[in-house]
Amino acid sequence: MFMVVIHPVATEKAIALIEKENKMVFIVEKDATKKEIAEDVEKSYNVKVEKVNVTITPQGRKKAYVKLQKGYSADELAARLKII
Repeated sequence: MFMVVIHPVATEKAIALIEKENKMVFIVEKDATKKEIAEDVEKSYNVKVEKVNVTITPQGRKKAYVKLQKGYSADELAARLKII
């Protein structure tokens, strides 16, 4: 399987989601499915994913909102990725 996650997003809105909803935001490959995104995040970052929502940005990029399961901290993951 190829890498579907391109990079995490570190905007003010994305950081608010980390703190409030235990969600991480990533830019992903445009043809990636929710299942592929969840599998890649779990494998790459050693976390468990509860839910994935996706949206296409006005620039045509695919953005994934990844909610982590209870027991996994988006704060800790963001710190490991050096975005907060």
